[in-house]
Amino acid sequence: MLPLHAGFSASLLIFQFLWTWNDLLVGLVFTSPESAPITVFIRDQLRQFGSNLEVIAPAAFMSMIVPLIVFFAFQRYFVQGLLAGSIK
Repeated sequence: MLPLHAGFSASLLIFQFLWTWNDLLVGLVFTSPESAPITVFIRDQLRQFGSNLEVIAPAAFMSMIVPLIVFFAFQRYFVQGLLAGSIK
């Protein structure tokens, strides 16, 4: 069971990190406007600039960099977690 645990734990870590990173409600409720996360910033820019994608698209791209780094760092463990127990 222990060899299968590493892949499962890494998969769980990736999903939990992405869930927390993309959670807009936590950023709106528990932070002040001066220290709001990037998801709150993008939402505020949507309200202010609306259809100006040249302002919103770079912010959205910047918010994707950290989750991509986490995913590629743990990709090997993620695949192991998905395939755990399927091959003897």
